[in-house]
Amino acid sequence: MRPDAAERCPFCEGREDRTPPEVWANRPGGGEPDTPGWSQRSVPNLYPVLGGAEADGSRTAAGERPGIETGFASSIDPLQSSTRRADTDLFRAQPAGGAHEVIVSVARHATSLAELSDGEVAGAVAAWRERMRAHGEAGYLHLIVNEGPAAGASLEHTHAQLYALGFVPAEVARERERTTAYHERTMGSHLLEDVATEEVRRRERLVAVDDEALLVCPWASRAPFELRVIPRRPAPRFELDGGGAAMIATALRALSAALGAVPQLNLWVRTAPRGSEEFCWHVDIVPRLTVRAAFELGTGVEIDVYPPERAAADLRAALE
Repeated sequence: MRPDAAERCPFCEGREDRTPPEVWANRPGGGEPDTPGWSQRSVPNLYPVLGGAEADGSRTAAGERPGIETGFASSIDPLQSSTRRADTDLFRAQPAGGAHEVIVSVARHATSLAELSDGEVAGAVAAWRERMRAHGEAGYLHLIVNEGPAAGASLEHTHAQLYALGFVPAEVARERERTTAYHERTMGSHLLEDVATEEVRRRERLVAVDDEALLVCPWASRAPFELRVIPRRPAPRFELDGGGAAMIATALRALSAALGAVPQLNLWVRTAPRGSEEFCWHVDIVPRLTVRAAFELGTGVEIDVYPPERAAADLRAALE
């Protein structure tokens, strides 16, 4: 990041004129939009992946980035498409309808959620839920936090991004299918609840537990020190539940303590797609400690050079 990033930061309180007009803000003392006095604030993304001009993706002007400035959805690779229609266009795309917001986590300049107090993390997570509920009509809500250049962040002030999608991504749809099939096969059990119960019993990958959630290094972790926050009582929708904020703060503290510094990381919320009831939300946190290279990108097979059992032991020790 630039050494003058804090002085130039458009997300700091008092620089509201440097962002698009806000769509929501938490102002404990009241006040007008786009003025100081807020704790968390949400604005449209300046370069939205969703929304914007609708087009079929085939008339991209020179220099435009499909799916960013123009609002085009990503195209569909004919080798990855699951369709079996013989007359299907081999080179398909669709307009990227939906909404793309930035949710600023705190008014003061902080470069990571790990720098926030537990109360500030709770406020940030409450803001995530507030904005997710505001887009409840979307097919799927994907909330992310990117921290650090290696994680894809272009501004260092900690913030989340919310994508209100008109479709359910394939990976989310597969998880929905697995949880539904497990529920039917076991005559009423919940997949992630049973996973959580077994993780607590074994304690090999368990990092922490509180009244609302548990923290684990998931089995078959994709990267070293990957973490997952799982609610103790299964609930389909993160935005309609009330737990997990304290455990997210615990996860960030554990990573900072175990690694000796706040790592660059990606965080995302997995919540139930619209209309899905047999599901369980979770929050995944992946520090950017390694690079996915051609093997991982080309095969979809992940290589984790640090076993999750060892990572969990290090994280437990760091919290003591």
